[in-house]
Amino acid sequence: MRTDDVPDALPCVVRRLQLSCFRNLSDHVLNLPDGPVVLHGDNGAGKTNLLEAVSMLAPGRGLRRARASEQACTGGTGGWALQGHIEGPEGIHAVATGLEPGQERRRFRLDGRDIAARDELPAVVGVVWLTPAEDRLFVEAPAERRRFLDRLIGADDPAFAGLTARYDRRLRERTAVLRGERPDRVWVSTLEAALAADAVAIAAARAERVESLDAMVADSRGPFPRVRLEVSGELEALMDGRPALDVEEEVAARLQRSRDLDRDAGGALIGPHRSDLIAIDAETATPAARCSTGRQKALLLSIVLGELARRRRIGALVPILLLDEAAAHLDGTRRAALFERILDAPGQTWLSGTEQAPFAALRGKAAFFHLNQGDIADHV
Repeated sequence: MRTDDVPDALPCVVRRLQLSCFRNLSDHVLNLPDGPVVLHGDNGAGKTNLLEAVSMLAPGRGLRRARASEQACTGGTGGWALQGHIEGPEGIHAVATGLEPGQERRRFRLDGRDIAARDELPAVVGVVWLTPAEDRLFVEAPAERRRFLDRLIGADDPAFAGLTARYDRRLRERTAVLRGERPDRVWVSTLEAALAADAVAIAAARAERVESLDAMVADSRGPFPRVRLEVSGELEALMDGRPALDVEEEVAARLQRSRDLDRDAGGALIGPHRSDLIAIDAETATPAARCSTGRQKALLLSIVLGELARRRRIGALVPILLLDEAAAHLDGTRRAALFERILDAPGQTWLSGTEQAPFAALRGKAAFFHLNQGDIADHV
């Protein structure tokens, strides 16, 4: 693709972040200039808490997947609040979220009015992240890789996030009905038809995203390795070259035949909840799970950077990128390449680490914040 064929970038950037009683960050206001944001400080100082705060400006449970009630500061009222001024393609919007004392679910406000976050926020703010826990993504259980992929899709496709949530609810409901004393067979059949339709829709959305992302990361150049991606599973094999309605009927029939086994297992033997994201190091044809720790980190960064490039290519909103312990497991060459990509790319990247030294190349080009037991000091 020629440069003049690339759509104008549509990045979103946090210009101002206000925190109140969030984790160990009691009351702070950060004003953020152009460029990356570097957080450094000892372990436990609050770096990941600050990254989590940014992730909470988007729909979902944030980078720790914690309950809202777990995010309040110790000794407070149990409530907390965040507000971000997000600069995007249509100007600056105020995004606020928080938990009121005694409540279980957090609220969202956009420019001063209450909103349904999944309906309105994806057009204003998106956040993508990598944490140290994901350094082992390729050797963990398939559920972790599915969650990683679904998070990438759901960040700019609110309908997909709702679809996966509905599928999970229906799957649990079917199990509960099957385990009842007198299962209502008509209702079970209705649930199975709905599950089959949702299953095919989820698999199709995953396949479409992975196909477009694979095209980006399979041709990457430079120190970050090329990656080949696919979604693999019994459902995906059924869908290969077949009309969606035929697959839905086949999945519903298989669910009906496996009711007794599914009841005992507490789930279903077929569906998108049993699929896996497969990653192959394209340069060595080695499964990612068998690569070194450093190579796996580089493969992950290739995927995430490829996703940002994919969104820019199609003219979609470019999300904020959060990289917790960004320099861990990266050699000097790849660290320099990562910083170069970050500086050249549209949007905003937040990076964290215990030491300043690994980020020396970003001096004068990034905002630096030192964290110390919940205190935040800036030195740009």
